[in-house]
Amino acid sequence: MTNPDISTAISHWPDMADCLFVPHTETEYDRLVALLDNLVDAVGEEETHPLASLMEVIGVLIEQYETEHVPELANEDGE
Repeated sequence: MTNPDISTAISHWPDMADCLFVPHTETEYDRLVALLDNLVDAVGEEETHPLASLMEVIGVLIEQYETEHVPELANEDGE
């Protein structure tokens, strides 16, 4: 028996996989940055917006990529 949350994820993942992924290349990173820019335009600062959580997750993925692959950004932040 499959967990209902897993079943939901399985059914929706094909639609989401192109925009929700861990970036491993600069091209993938650029795609996520562009998506985040569009989300910021749509969501703004509305914390209750249905896409606010997605915006936050993509922001974390971008930040992780920058930490690992763009050392000059990490140095500018004082790290």
